[in-house]
Amino acid sequence: MSKSEIVFLDGPQSRWKEFIFTLKTMREFIRGFRKLHFLGPCITVFGSARFKEGHPYYELTRKAGAAFASLGFTILTGGGPGLMEAANRGAKDVNGRSVGCNIELPSEQKPNPYLDKWVYINHFFIRKVLLVKYSFAFVVMPGGFGTLDEFFEALTLIQTRKISNFPIIIFGKEFHQELIAYILRLQKEGTVARQDTELFLVTDSIEEAVDLIREKSIKQYGLKPRQKPHPFQWLFEHS
Repeated sequence: MSKSEIVFLDGPQSRWKEFIFTLKTMREFIRGFRKLHFLGPCITVFGSARFKEGHPYYELTRKAGAAFASLGFTILTGGGPGLMEAANRGAKDVNGRSVGCNIELPSEQKPNPYLDKWVYINHFFIRKVLLVKYSFAFVVMPGGFGTLDEFFEALTLIQTRKISNFPIIIFGKEFHQELIAYILRLQKEGTVARQDTELFLVTDSIEEAVDLIREKSIKQYGLKPRQKPHPFQWLFEHS
């Protein structure tokens, strides 16, 4: 078969449907931006929805959330149960601020009860933008596909300098040992640079994580106690 004989497959490409999808996506972005505008500097915590209260990872995440909130950061999660709930709960333990960016799924994922506010998002890619947009550090707890997706998204954005060099902290040395070994394999094969493996910290110590955030988030970006926000009433904003 010659090149001229190749017939490419057509997919369902309705210009009208694509236009409507674009408008819906824009509306969802604007709704998320309006809802989360006054968050202030956040720390985003990624983690599994499947580890419940009483599990060591849940208790670790709760303590970590409390420690990070005590630094003055808003704790931002996916808003669901498990380790997301634990991080939000830790923030509330110390009267910190706790926010969720919840995803609408066929099996409903309800906002956990430790949120000051939350926003429902229909698309994962919009949710990931919101989870990254407001944060000065990213904390990766044990999790599954979604957690790894969020980790590599943040890591790629930092590696490619699409966002600033915010700290990424991976908790659970034993849980993530095969993942770290694979990343080192990528370095050995030359698909990532040596400096790329220095973009994240792997630890089991909340104190070590707090020290890194103080140095690489608060000090590096000159974060200070925020003034009272001034919402625009003509835009129907609320602080």
